[in-house]
Amino acid sequence: MLEKSLQSDRLTLRLPQFSDLSTYINYCESTRTKYVGGPFDRSQAFEKLSAMIGHWHFRGFGRFIFVEKTTNKPIGHVGVSQLDQAEVPDFTWTIWDSANEKKGFALEACETYRSYAAKELEFQSLAARIMPENTSSIRLAIKLGGELNDQIPAPSRFPNMVSYEIKLVTSVS
Repeated sequence: MLEKSLQSDRLTLRLPQFSDLSTYINYCESTRTKYVGGPFDRSQAFEKLSAMIGHWHFRGFGRFIFVEKTTNKPIGHVGVSQLDQAEVPDFTWTIWDSANEKKGFALEACETYRSYAAKELEFQSLAARIMPENTSSIRLAIKLGGELNDQIPAPSRFPNMVSYEIKLVTSVS
């Protein structure tokens, strides 16, 4: 069984688990999923969370659930997903409930994952593919140092997404 977690000031990033399902279903059934093909029904939410769990076993990396340390309640997820090995891994993040927006949780989770991806996974960069109308995620990608890169193709299931490259390692001259 995989055991992995990351810590930041206010958050624990941990592997997805079955106890996240009810909160994740609420997120999936909401319009918050409109930029990723939702809303989704309960069965689809179960499949999506199961895929998130299985991704760690098949690829050795994946998305963490981030929880607030003071409440231990799940807030959202962050990490890299690679559903098709022929495509570039996709750096994703989301806040599951609007009550947790504008508190800096997504930025904190993304910065923590970015450090992990550079040090542990030895990734050189992350590709965040975002729907052009998702201005909140575009602002966050830019805060993380992301630059628009039209050389990174959109995922086949979302051909209208734009790609932001977040470099993790700078070359030394």
